[in-house]
Formats: sequence, C-alpha cells, structure tokens
Amino acid sequence: MPTTLSLGFLMGLSPMELFAHGGPIMWPLLIVSFLAVTVVVERTIFLFREHSSREPEVVEKMLEYVETRDTERAVALGAKSSDYVARILVYALTHREHSLPNAFMRAANRELSRFQQGMAWLDTCITAAPLLGLLGTVTGMMATFGALGGGDISASTGAITGGVGEALIATMCGLAIAILGLFPYNVLNARIEVAKHDISDASNALEVIMKKANATCLDCPATNVSAPRA
Repeated sequence: MPTTLSLGFLMGLSPMELFAHGGPIMWPLLIVSFLAVTVVVERTIFLFREHSSREPEVVEKMLEYVETRDTERAVALGAKSSDYVARILVYALTHREHSLPNAFMRAANRELSRFQQGMAWLDTCITAAPLLGLLGTVTGMMATFGALGGGDISASTGAITGGVGEALIATMCGLAIAILGLFPYNVLNARIEVAKHDISDASNALEVIMKKANATCLDCPATNVSAPRA
C-alpha cells in the first residue's frame, strides 16, 4: 500500500484505498456509518411491520362498542388485534375505573417509546460524522504543516500531499455519512409523527365518545322521572 497520495488521482481511488489514505479517523467514521445503517435498516423493518399490522376498522369498531357502552366487547375485540392503537385502547378501557386519561397516556407513551427507539443514536451519528470529518481535516493539515516544517519541500512532497489528501478524504466521508443519514432520519421521523397523530386522534375520539355515552346515561333517569305514571 503506498504511503503517499497524489491529489490528482484522489477521485480514482478504490474504497479500500480511500479508507487507507483517510488516516486513523476513518475507523470511528466506519463505526458511525455502520451504526447509522443498522439503525436505519432496523427502524425501517419495524415501521413496515407496524404499518402492515394496522387495523383501522378494528379501532373504529371498538369505538362503536364503547359508544353503546359495550366496553367488554370492545376490549375483547382489541385484544385479538396487533394494531398499536387497539392495544392502547385495550389498556385504557381495562383500567378505566381508576383513571381513563392516565391509563391511555401510559399506554400511548409505552407504544411511542417503541417507535422512537434508536432514533437518538441515528441523530447522534448524523451530528458526529461531520465533526469527525473535521477532526480528520485538522489532523491531516497538522501532518501537512509538519512536513512543511522540515525545510526541504521538494523532498517532503509526498508527505504534504498525503496530509492534504487525508484531510479531504476525512471531510468528504464525514459529510457523506451525515447527508445520507439525514434523508432516512427525516422519513422515519415523519412516520413517527403519523403514529402520534393516529394515537392523538384515537384519544380525542375516545374522550368524545365517553362523554357522549355518560351524558346519554345521565339523561335516562331524568326522562324516567319526568314521564307520567301509568
């Protein structure tokens, strides 16, 4: 493996040659890129599975049962579903005697935590990659100026171009990792926002239906009392 790098031949290097000429900072960049790819693939598979298991019709049917005050039937129907909104409704309705809003919030937070797993790691990779590339730029330029301090510039040409090449490669790789990781990060966040919207919509629907059912129940005795006796 050559120890010097010609800047004119920089774009023609193979990936292994780029890695070798990028300096020691390429190892943490490799780890960051591997972690980012792992998170993106795992989150994509997870969101695809969750989207495939969605059953909006089951959620609507559960809400219809709740509106008719047939809560037990709604819980039984939701228990058979793999829809994450249905799971939240099942937990909330099961613990409705204690606190329906708190039960719904606890179940919703538990489901949303599943959606957000790994996103902090991906965010860290996107942030750290260009910083590591900048660090490689600094170390490469330090090597260049160290070679310039030797006095004989013509004899240090290989070391000078090698330091500049190391700086450019590290910067390029750091920016490439950050840019390529930013697109799936935003797409994954958009899918999480969709899940939050679905959960919020179910929460609002359940609240309205429960209030409507309770109001209807409270009106029944009043109607009976006001009705004339036979």
